[in-house]
Amino acid sequence: MTSYRLGSGGAINRGQSISFTFDGRAYKGFEGDTLASALLANDQMLMARSFKYHRPRGVVTAGSAEPNALMTIGSGARAEPNARATVVELYHGLVATSQNRWPSLKRDFGAVNDLFSPFLGAGFYYKTFMWPGVLWEKLYEPLIRRAAGLGKIIMQADPDRYEKSWAHCDLLVIGAGPTGLMAALAAGRAGVRVILADEGFRLGGSLLSESAAVGGRPASEFAAEVAEELASLPNVTLMPRSTVFGWYDDMVFGAVERVQKHVAAPSPDLPMERLWRIVAKRAILAAGAEERPLVFGGNDKPGVMTAGAARTYLNRYGVAVGGKVAIFTNGGSGYRTAADLVTQGIDVTAIIDARPKSADPVPESIRVIRNGSVIATKGRHRIEGLIAERSGFEEVIGCDALAMSGGWSPIVHLMCQRGAKPVWSDEKQAFLAPDVGGAFVAAGSAAGHASLGDCLKDGLAKAHAALDGLGRLVGPLETPEVEGEYDPSFAPLWYVPGARDKAFVDFQNDVHVGDLGLAQREGFRHIEHTKRYTTAGMATDQGKLGNVNTVGIIAGMRGLSPGEIGTTTFRPFYTPVSFGALAGTVRAEHAAPARTSPLHGWARKNGATFVEAGLWYRSAWFPREGEKTWRESVDREVLNVRANAGLCDVSTLGKIEIFGRGAAEFLDRIYSNSFLKLPVGRARYGLMLREDGIVFDDGTASRLSENHYVMTTTTAHAAEVLAHLEFSAQTFWPELDVRFVSSTDQWAQMSLAGPKARIIMSRVVQDDISDAAFPFLAAREVTLRGGLEARLFRISFSGELAYELAVPAGYGEAVADAVMDAGHEEGICAYGVEALNVLRIEKGHVTHNELDGRTTADDVGLGRMMAMQKPDFIGKRLSTRFGLTAADRLQLVGLKPIEADKEIKAGAHLLKDGAKPSLANDQGFVSSACFSPTLGHFIALAMLKSGRERLGERIMAWDGLRGSEVLCEVCPPVFVDPENSKLHL
Repeated sequence: MTSYRLGSGGAINRGQSISFTFDGRAYKGFEGDTLASALLANDQMLMARSFKYHRPRGVVTAGSAEPNALMTIGSGARAEPNARATVVELYHGLVATSQNRWPSLKRDFGAVNDLFSPFLGAGFYYKTFMWPGVLWEKLYEPLIRRAAGLGKIIMQADPDRYEKSWAHCDLLVIGAGPTGLMAALAAGRAGVRVILADEGFRLGGSLLSESAAVGGRPASEFAAEVAEELASLPNVTLMPRSTVFGWYDDMVFGAVERVQKHVAAPSPDLPMERLWRIVAKRAILAAGAEERPLVFGGNDKPGVMTAGAARTYLNRYGVAVGGKVAIFTNGGSGYRTAADLVTQGIDVTAIIDARPKSADPVPESIRVIRNGSVIATKGRHRIEGLIAERSGFEEVIGCDALAMSGGWSPIVHLMCQRGAKPVWSDEKQAFLAPDVGGAFVAAGSAAGHASLGDCLKDGLAKAHAALDGLGRLVGPLETPEVEGEYDPSFAPLWYVPGARDKAFVDFQNDVHVGDLGLAQREGFRHIEHTKRYTTAGMATDQGKLGNVNTVGIIAGMRGLSPGEIGTTTFRPFYTPVSFGALAGTVRAEHAAPARTSPLHGWARKNGATFVEAGLWYRSAWFPREGEKTWRESVDREVLNVRANAGLCDVSTLGKIEIFGRGAAEFLDRIYSNSFLKLPVGRARYGLMLREDGIVFDDGTASRLSENHYVMTTTTAHAAEVLAHLEFSAQTFWPELDVRFVSSTDQWAQMSLAGPKARIIMSRVVQDDISDAAFPFLAAREVTLRGGLEARLFRISFSGELAYELAVPAGYGEAVADAVMDAGHEEGICAYGVEALNVLRIEKGHVTHNELDGRTTADDVGLGRMMAMQKPDFIGKRLSTRFGLTAADRLQLVGLKPIEADKEIKAGAHLLKDGAKPSLANDQGFVSSACFSPTLGHFIALAMLKSGRERLGERIMAWDGLRGSEVLCEVCPPVFVDPENSKLHL
């Protein structure tokens, strides 16, 4: 006899049969089953193949720490890979598919890896595929990537929706087992706001799996009664199917609620999952403890599982994991499992106890092999027997399931996610939760308490302490009596010597004891290095089951205690969280706010093609009938601006209003060039540095009145510049009277550029804007014809005569229409950011392509803007470091192709003519490139070593990625109107 469903018992609804499929085969289960329990009830022990060796695997646990039984649930767009069968709630029509096998689960071609396992030890891929090097990308890497991985990513769009919510409470209780229920009950009766979260679909935790009696009734009935009372309390929120996965600053916890993961046809009115951010004044971690597997030869065969898992399947799901069950234990858990199995009429062939003696009660007629061990198991796709050893004597014991118990590890992950390390206890032989303050405490098994009675008492005590901290009175609540307790103590046993087969420590990653030894021999001795070299504790389970055994074995190898070895770093998430839950409603068109300028409607009316620029939608170019490519449109726009005039939307530039008596002094310290004596009614180009002397941002600052300036920034750095100003004012110079406010969204701003710009603008503005009255870099408030107050700036990014007109945002479209009407006779056109980019490259103006966070003012030809005579400005001191003033730094130059029809690619590397491509020969890179319709050939701006000394030199622009080599001449970066005569028309 093998695994089967008992005729009675369990917390399942036998009146509600559920049909499902696994690997295309139909099965039946009951309401209340998990996928794993239903498969075991149908004698489906083989559920998966291992990651590296493709060994047959079955369930090891009955909970979220399951490393083996990972499956793909669902089909099509709703398929979900790497779902743990032990926590997947059974529902009608569920489709489950095994992973990491071909062509089938039972006959997996990948199992050949097990034959070659002596060559596939830890780190084999670092040593094996070294020669010939040419085969790495073409053969070795593709094969390894094809063989590796858990499950397959689903490429179809997810049809379901997700959402995020906030919750606030006085006390968050994490885990609804015996400890959590008692804590929540005490707090709920005290009247505080309580949230009780548990990953299971039924509250009760281990109470649902135990045969003990609590308060005179079965443990499962006690759990149901407490849950019913909690549900009736208006101040208590119950959150089943909710995993608290992370603990963050300010007592904020992350949790994911599986709202519809258990239904066959999800409602479109509900999310599939909901991500909760829970803010708690106090929290109690009552997550329980994981039972450790024992590490012995062949411990990974289907049918080998923890004793607690066998007990859960028996008592909660009414499933016998085998007809002849052997037990290998180092503590009382194995004996409790044996007693429960015998009670249900299941044959227990032997209890192999690693201890020389124990006081645990032995069920009648069961053989106990004391001071014994298991050194091997028999069978391929399921266990068929084991070899027990005691004092050199070996014997074969027949069995179809093996329940093992290696002690308990408190689940303390959440309390360690913010840097605190778990503390080793020699008494408990376990890592205990660190002290992270009274606001968040561990309770029950998570705090190292082993017995059910102690867990109930500790849950109550920790709730009382939390209530006291909240200033709430505690009402009387007695701890219920527990009948049928067992001694949960155990003796440490990290590894069973004499293994005939691999003894696995990490089932999911196929890490065995030999791998750990190899890591120590090869110098990867720190636990974090061992983890990365062997992959122990990685992947979806993050070592929940095997990490403590890993630490214990390494400690034994090195003659140290587990506490001296320590654990690896605990990080969110406790269990995997879907991208859908993390994204919530932020997907597709809602992935980011669509930020449009006040002139978006005007651009759309004029036929603009838009491009995403950060959060903004900006008009890229304005195609006209007959233009087949974007280049044709851009070339026309550029030529028209140079010959007539063009109107461009520049509303997205950052605009910051600066007020105060100290504003002039403040700007003088913020910018590297002088601003203290800027007259009212004038604008000035400004350069900001970081404290390390590197260029931060550039823009203009205009003085509209004595104590009022308006600053413009680059579109990309608007928010960062405002933060920089606020930080500087508050921390560096709090004595200055200066205030800031962002006005980017309050103004529609348009640039009118071209030789006919003044003619057109004078038809819109009623003020005198002649060159004498409104010279280059003038900036003042004006009145438009019609009475609208506006701001006018004579600044240019194109090198042409240009004005920037700013009007209140609500008038933007109407004013832009008026400008276009006024310029119709002059041949005005709308132009976009692509044409603007060409115009600025022709003029040699820099953007963040050149100001990339590595360049100094001198690098880009703006060294004259460093007013070193000023007492101070941000970046002044560090800008003089040798590394920033070295003669061989990359410097801004222009490039033009020797052959006029050749295209220079942005991003290309620069090499001396005839030099081979290599890092040693690298001379710089092309930062910006375009076709110049003004000049009739491609041009580029580039950063070249000692560039200003190399004008006239020939240099190769090499782009190996796109197969381009263009011989260029190094020239000054200003290609059009180097005398700036057009600016002063």
